[in-house]
Amino acid sequence: MEISTKAEPIGHIGEFVVTNTILMSMITVTTLIIFVILLSTKKCDLKSKFYNFVEMLIEGLMSVIESVTGRCPLAKQVFAVISTFFIFVLFNNWLGLLPGVGSIGFNEVHEGEEIFVPLFRSANSDLNMTIAIAVISVTFTQVVAIKNVGVKSYLSKFFNFKSPIMFFVGILELVAETIKILSFSFRLFGNVFAGDVLLIVMFSLVPFIVPIPFMGIEMFAGFIQALIFSVLTLVFTNIASHAEH
Repeated sequence: MEISTKAEPIGHIGEFVVTNTILMSMITVTTLIIFVILLSTKKCDLKSKFYNFVEMLIEGLMSVIESVTGRCPLAKQVFAVISTFFIFVLFNNWLGLLPGVGSIGFNEVHEGEEIFVPLFRSANSDLNMTIAIAVISVTFTQVVAIKNVGVKSYLSKFFNFKSPIMFFVGILELVAETIKILSFSFRLFGNVFAGDVLLIVMFSLVPFIVPIPFMGIEMFAGFIQALIFSVLTLVFTNIASHAEH
């Protein structure tokens, strides 16, 4: 049994390398698109269980957002993006727990040694994916903050020349914003990758019954990680959008 921290290539589209994590992320996106299509076709059926579930999910997300931002225009500004973060990360985590993910694949020879390459792998177990989401999260925070407090006022948080101390504090704030990318990406990657390794080991040692409780734990952990990622993005955006400079 070999466990790799890197996503394994499974094919090419021209010069573009397709990895197993990219394939899983495309499956996630396709699944979400199908859900949206199903929702639009049943939109008028208010008694539909599917519609009621989606309505409950949206109301729950809006409730969380309003509890942080208050009932203000900012809640409506960030709702779509924060909700997308939560749902995308959650589906990536949960689809990575489906049977066959990490176990269905093919053997290939690498440096004279035959290794197993899984066809499917949880998208969030790829550091490239989590860094990409983290960059989008931090960028979104800056864009919303600038929109609400203005460019000059917001940049003065990082570039303040009133005194040497304030200038130094501004540099620290700039460094802190950069570190958020590492914090977001490594937290999500570390937890998801560790969960994948745990399940692989458990299924290798005891294929039946015993791994089931661990599946439940990983489903809960996947939900918590999605919630933490989206809520932290929300909190940082709210602070930046209301900060006095």
